[in-house]
Parts: sequence; structure tokens; C-alpha cells
Amino acid sequence: MEIIYYGHACFRLRERGASVYTDPYPPELGAELPRLTASIVTVSHQHPNHNDVRGFRGSPYVIQGPGEYEISGVFVTGVELYHDEKTGEERGKTTAYVIEMDGVMICHLGDLGYVPSQEEIEELGDVDVLLIPVGGRTTITGTRAAEIVNLIDPRIVIPMHYKVPGLNTNLETEKRFLREMGVDDPTRVEDILKVTASSLPEETTIMLLTPQL
Repeated sequence: MEIIYYGHACFRLRERGASVYTDPYPPELGAELPRLTASIVTVSHQHPNHNDVRGFRGSPYVIQGPGEYEISGVFVTGVELYHDEKTGEERGKTTAYVIEMDGVMICHLGDLGYVPSQEEIEELGDVDVLLIPVGGRTTITGTRAAEIVNLIDPRIVIPMHYKVPGLNTNLETEKRFLREMGVDDPTRVEDILKVTASSLPEETTIMLLTPQL
């Protein structure tokens, strides 16, 4: 399966016959997503920078909350979490999605705002590829993100929701997260990351994907 990063919290996950897009954003964020064909679109929460589902071809199935779903041979589990450290009192809830494609378990943590409990971590299940916000401000900081990586123990970690050139966001860069993870030279992927169950690294590997803006 293939992973492309479009910046902010938006990714395309694609296997043969199906494609999933996460948290699409509007042109007002600073870049316009290409007109895309999708089988599934996941929305972590109802914020304009995460729920712009208008521009897709193919009449995709839009998932907007917790539950278990099977669409086009893709299994998706939505797990309810919180956007802040006060069980949603400040910013409400967010949904993390665990998506199974080509035998690989990908977890998109949405706009997570706290360190989940052990019970919540267990609800996510085994995670091969973790897509985690690291830019702070309205989500977890790089420090908290490093704590969560250690709790989930994925094989690949891809930072998201941090400041990148071309997007109008008031976020930190990925540097604090990398520092907390003790990574001086992360693996960088310029366009597409290809992942199979057999190619997953033995130890947790941080990968930075160049946003396709």
C-alpha cells in the first residue's frame, strides 16, 4: 500500500482497488487539494480544516465518528478520543481511525489533545504505522507525541499536523518531536511511501513525508 502526505492531517492511503483520504482541508488553509477520487474519506472532527469533503470524485463513503466499518474491502475502526486534556470540555472530541490495508494497520490519531489511557491505547490495537500530530497549539506537543509513540510502539511513525511551508497554520514545526525521540536524521520520503507487511522495520522508525502541496 502507498501513503502520500498532503500536509496538515491529510493523507492518501491506497491499495489496489481502494483509496482512503484523511481529514481533507479547504483552500483557505493555503493550498488546494487536487480533485481526488476516493473510496473512503475519514473525518476526525468537525473543524473546517479537517472536514472539507466537497472536492472528491467517486462518491466516497464518508466516516465521521466511532464505529466499525468495511468499505471496498478496507476495514476501518473509529475510536473516540479527546481534543484536549479535560475530556473534551475545551475543544470537544476527536476520532482516531485504525485502517487495515494490505495487511498493514495504519492509525490516524486525528486532533488528539492528551495522552490516552492504557485502556484507550489497547482499544486502538496493534499499530504498524502511526500518523501522529506533533505541532502543539491545538493538539499534543512534540513531547506528548513522543510519550504516545512509546506507549503504542508502532513500526513506522509519520508526524503530521505541524507547520509546513504553504499552509496557514499556527503550529510548531516537527523539530521538538524529533528531538524528544532522539532522532537527528529521520528517514525522509519525497513523495510516496510504499509499505507492505513484510517490509515493516523491526524497530520504530520515524519517517518524514514531504507534503505534496
